[in-house]
Amino acid sequence: MASQRDVKNKIASVKNIQKITRAMEMVAGARLRRAEQRIEALRPYADAIARMTRQAAQAAGSEVARVPLLREHESESNVGLLLVTGDRGLAGGFNSQIIRAGVRLSAEISEQGLSSSWYATGRRGVSSVSFRGHELRGAYTGFADRPAYADARTIADDLIQAYLDERVDRVEMLYNSYVSPLTQMVTRQTLLPLTGDALGAEHGSSDAEGDAVSTSVDYEPDPEKILRRLVPDYIEISIYRALVESAAGFFGAQMTAMRSASENAGEIITDYTLQMNRARQAEITQEIMEVVAGAEGLA
Repeated sequence: MASQRDVKNKIASVKNIQKITRAMEMVAGARLRRAEQRIEALRPYADAIARMTRQAAQAAGSEVARVPLLREHESESNVGLLLVTGDRGLAGGFNSQIIRAGVRLSAEISEQGLSSSWYATGRRGVSSVSFRGHELRGAYTGFADRPAYADARTIADDLIQAYLDERVDRVEMLYNSYVSPLTQMVTRQTLLPLTGDALGAEHGSSDAEGDAVSTSVDYEPDPEKILRRLVPDYIEISIYRALVESAAGFFGAQMTAMRSASENAGEIITDYTLQMNRARQAEITQEIMEVVAGAEGLA
């Protein structure tokens, strides 16, 4: 049985860890509240951009094919995969579930006889993809905790150029959509090429009444010119939304993980305290036995 000194040292170590996890939980909680405010402010705007793009595409009719980002390539040979992860860990399975989803999607693409081009945001995603031996066409780090719109624009420019140059024939994005601090849902979104189905299904943004009203709208300039300007904005805002949702999801996952770690540390401290009490009782019993044995020896 361990001595009281050893058990006390263990209790002190666990208490120090518990202080750290509680502090990290509080910091993550404060950052989560700010991230939630950003999501609430962004979601209506992102949904409105999607609705406007869908309505303009419907109004353009056959002219949609003249917009490069709305035109599918004649054949597919390479699919771009954009994984949105965090820069840090200690958040449970937050990052790993995106990596696993990306690996599964890459396997499905390979079964179809297609190759994959990897893009990743966040140090965790970049390091994991590189560790698995995949070549990264784009690595974006250092802003996962608080992404700016300029970061999304940089990523969008690279993906759009790759699509226009036909280095990729389709772009799929995987990220953690924020539901609650306890729940982050892996979400897959087709960024390029944009199709009517993709625009209508995005985050449940379909608005039948709005689409019906749009049929009586006169566009100036014509819908094709509007789409040439609107589609890149839509791709940028989609990536920015994914970055913001992922940031909130990370803080929620980290807060939950640190709370669980603090609770587990409390249970360990309780177990060690009982162990220390048993060690103390054993030492007291041993001392009593030695006193009794000494007294009997003198008798």
